[in-house]
Amino acid sequence: MSHRGRRLAGACIGTVAAALLATGGALAAPPQEASGGKTGPKVAVGAYLHYGSPGVERMRDLSRWLGGTELRAGHTYLPGDTWANIEGEPDSLRSWARWRKARADRLFVLNVPMQEQNEAGVPDERVAELIRSGAEGEYDHHFHRLAERLVALGVPDTVIVLGWEMNGFNYTHRCGPDPENWKRYWRNIVAAMRAVEGQRFRFDFAPNRGSDAVPWTRCYPGDDVVDIVGMDTYDQPPGHTFDEQINQPYGLQQQVDFARAHGKRISYPEWGLFRNGDNPEYMRRMLAWIAKQKPMYHSITDYCPHGVWQCSKNPRSTRVFREFLSTKRRGSPDRVQSPR
Repeated sequence: MSHRGRRLAGACIGTVAAALLATGGALAAPPQEASGGKTGPKVAVGAYLHYGSPGVERMRDLSRWLGGTELRAGHTYLPGDTWANIEGEPDSLRSWARWRKARADRLFVLNVPMQEQNEAGVPDERVAELIRSGAEGEYDHHFHRLAERLVALGVPDTVIVLGWEMNGFNYTHRCGPDPENWKRYWRNIVAAMRAVEGQRFRFDFAPNRGSDAVPWTRCYPGDDVVDIVGMDTYDQPPGHTFDEQINQPYGLQQQVDFARAHGKRISYPEWGLFRNGDNPEYMRRMLAWIAKQKPMYHSITDYCPHGVWQCSKNPRSTRVFREFLSTKRRGSPDRVQSPR
């Protein structure tokens, strides 16, 4: 999804109706399963709430709305408009770093663009030129600078979602125009960031679900430079049903199988509702899938049309999400409302 959409998310937040949230039956999977419980690795629950400092503040309120459910994955994005922002110039990184350092078991998840003018509609021919320049090391210093800033802020273990949705059509950091050089460029970036003393970054390779512009396996840069195999997955075609989303080529099942074959954990940096509307069956199935697969973390995109807390347009799905993840029992009072 576009960074512009994320930046404007705060302007399109709706109020969730409390009466719709406090009623409804219990769901199949208890909250402890969704968090890992005693059956496997604990899953870090998160949500994208705002790209800047307000996102940090809303993490606390969302946790209260879920009855105290701990949100361990804090997720934001660096703007891809200029190299200065990709180098970590936004002041909001300080707020996210403070949030991360407040508890030892938290994850700070940062989406990092691989090119400036990342949403400028750059044509394939120019993208191919930029990829080749990256493969030749022209942009390494920008990422070295970002790594230095993150280490200086005290978040050397940041999860870096680098060049997300690279198999798509839109971003300037897309892979399709030159997959082989794109993989070399990724490797250069990882080498530049790992060269900074004190770093412990984990790099998350996160394509869109499905084939999109190019099969995402063609973009995979190698086990030595990838720590997590992620996937951004929204409720939209191709994938009218959740079973189709699982079984489609390069879909959810292929991600799990690919990660297992390469000895990697999985993640879902972005997921949520979309073109299929308010779909409680999708919400129920996706949460059950997460509980079963136990990714390192998952982060719902929480603004309209995708979200459940900051968007009033999906009341049935909101109820499913809240009941699945809340530590409250059904019928407990709703004391926290969505931000206006």
